[in-house]
Amino acid sequence: MAKRDYYEVLGIQKGTSKEDIKKAYRKLAVQYHPDKNPGNKEAEEKFKEATEAYEVLSDDQKRSAYDQFGFAGVDGMSGAQHDFSNFKGFEDIFGGDISDFFGSFFGGGMHRGGGGGPKHGANLRYDIEIPFKDAVFGTKVEISYSRQVTCQSCKGSGAENGSGKKVCPSCGGTGQIRQSAGFFSLASTCHTCGGEGYVIEHPCKECNGAGTVKKRQKIMVTIPSGVENGRRVLIRSQGDAGPSGGLPGDLYVFIRVKPHDFFERNGADLYCAIPVSMTQAALGGNLQVSTLDDKTIKVKIPAGSQNGKLLRVRDEGVPVQGKRGDFYIKLMVQVPSKLSKKGRELLEEFSRLEGEDEKPSPIPLAELS
Repeated sequence: MAKRDYYEVLGIQKGTSKEDIKKAYRKLAVQYHPDKNPGNKEAEEKFKEATEAYEVLSDDQKRSAYDQFGFAGVDGMSGAQHDFSNFKGFEDIFGGDISDFFGSFFGGGMHRGGGGGPKHGANLRYDIEIPFKDAVFGTKVEISYSRQVTCQSCKGSGAENGSGKKVCPSCGGTGQIRQSAGFFSLASTCHTCGGEGYVIEHPCKECNGAGTVKKRQKIMVTIPSGVENGRRVLIRSQGDAGPSGGLPGDLYVFIRVKPHDFFERNGADLYCAIPVSMTQAALGGNLQVSTLDDKTIKVKIPAGSQNGKLLRVRDEGVPVQGKRGDFYIKLMVQVPSKLSKKGRELLEEFSRLEGEDEKPSPIPLAELS
């Protein structure tokens, strides 16, 4: 299913303030929270959709990237997470412990007991370092990591074949033990079943009743062109398998880009510095320069070029969203440290001809910016 525009999800306009974004999300979170809609998959998906939208639009950097480039601008920065219990935005939205908040609305707090049903698996993180050139033009990287996968022996049930689970005799399947304390009834996690609501009489020998086993796997990760240092690539369903046959979590691949010896980047533009002689700078001429993708291009040096002058070559920069930035060549005028006798004589003659000022006036600072 195609993703909906984040502003449409929250029912707001582009210029909406952060406070109104928060109010819009709070309303949807209360309406669609799983504790208010147990077993309602549609409500669960709407809750996730609203939380993903709020995570992006409440962050100035992510919101700016989304406004400019759409979903592609925040790809790898954010995504619908299967486990929203770690989403820090809840504390800001509901002013504290979200379980206390929903408890006041729905009675008894967030659902923790009776957890015998499927649960989403944990998300995983993998860090890689790639060369500067691969980050600019994109690449594919094979990674190897360990994750929890569904136990094939018990098909994720945690019980030996032929056996099953039974309702916990201590909590009656609720996963909680209630004790009276004066006027109040306090609930605590059942120690017999650990809050699951059931117990396994004959645990699977392969997974010891966990329903999952650790396995090492290799996958190919596609790094998009133009990826920046610190960004992440989201690979869905490659995290840990969910207990009791639940959906797997996601894998987040965090990218660190190695610096290049000769090139640097500013957004979609590339820069490099090229040495030129005094005579090349003064007289002008043609220059052959190698680009990051190993092409040789010709650029013209204007006569009278000063040290630090930038020459712009269009469409030889970083490919981003189907377009390429520009390539800037910074001229570094080299003054010879040693001169031949003839060279010195020629420069002295040049100095006399040009009448070089031996008492120059300072250059206004405004002209240096």
